[in-house]
This record gives sequence, C-alpha cells and structure tokens, in this order.
Amino acid sequence: MNFNFLSPVSDLVLAHNELLSQQALGKKIKIHSKQNGIPELENAHLAIIGVLENRNDINYIGEEFNLDDIRKSLYSLYPGNWHKTIVDLGDINKGESVEDTYFALKTTISILVQKNIIPIIIGGSQDLTYANYRAYDDIAPMVNIVNVDCRFDLGDSAKPIKNDSFVGKIILDKPYNLFNYATIGYQTYFNSQEEIDLMDKLYFESYRLGQVSKDITIVEPVMRDANIVSIDLNSVKASEVSGIQKASPNGLDGKEICAISRYAGISNKVSSLGIYEYKPSKNNDVTAMLIAQIIWYFIEGVSFRVKDDDFLNDNNYQKFITLVDEQELIFYKSKKTQRWWIEIPFLSEINNKLKRHTLLPCMHQDYIDACNSKLPDRWYKAFQKNCL
Repeated sequence: MNFNFLSPVSDLVLAHNELLSQQALGKKIKIHSKQNGIPELENAHLAIIGVLENRNDINYIGEEFNLDDIRKSLYSLYPGNWHKTIVDLGDINKGESVEDTYFALKTTISILVQKNIIPIIIGGSQDLTYANYRAYDDIAPMVNIVNVDCRFDLGDSAKPIKNDSFVGKIILDKPYNLFNYATIGYQTYFNSQEEIDLMDKLYFESYRLGQVSKDITIVEPVMRDANIVSIDLNSVKASEVSGIQKASPNGLDGKEICAISRYAGISNKVSSLGIYEYKPSKNNDVTAMLIAQIIWYFIEGVSFRVKDDDFLNDNNYQKFITLVDEQELIFYKSKKTQRWWIEIPFLSEINNKLKRHTLLPCMHQDYIDACNSKLPDRWYKAFQKNCL
C-alpha cells in the first residue's frame, strides 16, 4: 500500500513515549517511526493522521506547526477497557500546493475507510474537511457531515476555498454527495442572517450553543446519522484552551466537547473524525491535553458501539405508529439499547434521493411530541430534503 506522503512520528515524541508506564496508551498504539516504518494495518480499527496544512486559514501568515505536544499528551493517557487496535500513521506534510495536501489526505482516508479503519485526523485549518468529504466519492452515494463549530462555514462558494467557506464548496461542487449537514454549538452573532436563512432553505440542521449546553443528549441522534464529524476547536470557549488558541469567551466547555466526541464514537455510522484549527504555542499544554482527551473519548465511544439498527428481525425492536395532521409517523425503538428511529416514507412519484424507506435516528422526546400532534423537526427537514 502506497503511503509515501506520510512522514513518521518525530523522534522527540518516541523518546518521550519510552519513558511512559507500560500501561500508557502510547505503549499500546502501533506507531509509524523512521526505524520501523508504517505499521501493519491488518486488524487495525482506528488510525491517527496528522495533517500539517494551514495555508487556507484566512489568518495564515506563513507559520509552521507540529503536533508533537498533542501526541505526547495522548500517549501519556491510560486506555479504557478497550479491545481496539490503534495505529498512528504519522503526518501528511504540506504539499507543493494545498490541492496536493488535499489529494494525499483524500487518498489516505479513502484507503482506510474502505478497510473499515476509522481515521482520526488532527489538522491545521478546517477546510481539510473538504478533502475528507471527497474521500467518500467512490464509497458512499450520500454523505452526512456534522460540524461542531461556532460558525456554519458556508461562505462565498464563488471565491477560493478557505477555512470559513469550505461547506459552500462541499454543497456546490460535483459530484453532489452531501445529503445532510448539521452544525452543533453555533453562536448566532458569528453568522450572517443570509447564512442562517440558507441553512433553513436547504433544510440543514443547526443546534445553538445554548440548546446543546442545556441538553447535551440532543447531539446523540445527529451523530448516529453522521458519516463525517469535523470539530473546530474555535467552538470551545477561551477559558478552556491556551492563549493563542482563544477564539471567544463563549463556547463549549471541555466536558461538553468530550461528551460530543463520545457520542460521535458510539455512532455506528461515523467513519471519520477530524479535529481542526489547532494553533500551537510555547504554553500549549492545555490545548494539547484537551485534544488528547477529545480523541480518548472518541475511541472510548467506538469501543462501546452496539449494532442495534437491524430491523429485519421483529424481535429486535418495538414499533409505534402515531398520526400527526393526517400524516402517519412510524417509530422504532431498539430493545437492545432503547434508542429510537423514525421512518421517512419513500415517495415513488418523486426522484427520491435515498430510493427506499429510510430510518432517521431520533429521540424518545420526538415520539412524545408526535403523540401530542407536533411534527419532529428532524423528520420534517429530512422529508423535505427527499422532495427537493
């Protein structure tokens, strides 16, 4: 397998790893080193990839960076009761052009996802999500992206791609594979009214910071339906990170961002995670440790995945039917995990994007709302998208 564009983990990190306890996570990870080369991918479940690309950051002024502090923090943690094989494939360096970096990342992710290995991308600027999305071109006909961010990042798609406008490119560039885009933790004052209106018009989902902080469990059904999860560190409030990283006094706290990451891990559909907008500095320990803990919780979530969406066997679920405005809504509840789904009907007279009955993850509250004659918002948006 040709992974020529991956450079090994630095000797500094490997030397640090040697001093750690035998029980530390760093001793359990198979690491790409100069000495041993790229580790075997047989039986691997998760793969860490650093991407040293930040040239499309709107504030880029030529700075270089490395991910050594994040790796040191991650390696020093102790694993949970996991039975997952983790590899660290090292870093993708900046290509001659940003497009070269995109190509390298896209190729790497595509190979890993097709081998059922979940890539964890630690990146520079968040426009790398575009390359992550493009890796699915030949893998999945429809892709759902969840962006944990204070901004929608729709931007002006007519202009060159940047870290604040990559979603516009994802929506408008061929092939059109995006089905749903959801933003978690957005802050209204960072988004223009035009962008907010466009999110509504496209029936995309958005969850304000206040909603998420009030009830973190609303994130779970959204993650259960996601293929790609992209985390912008600017969604985290300034008090949780080191000096240079600070973006806003308001945002998710450390506990919330780790809970969101764990929900992403538990989802059976999430097949790649990216953590972006890392800005290293001398006094960097807090941010590096936060990213390490976000990754730890994601791996923890993956370890606790339960296959509970097999609805071919009647013994696996309970079925509930309710009427709202003469619309029959059909809910399913897994007996194994108590998680809920709602059916989106197949409309034969319309060029239906999904071509079949689709089960949309939802919450118990959605069923209660339906019983009280209120259409669930997620169902309405997915139904409308099918009709577009």
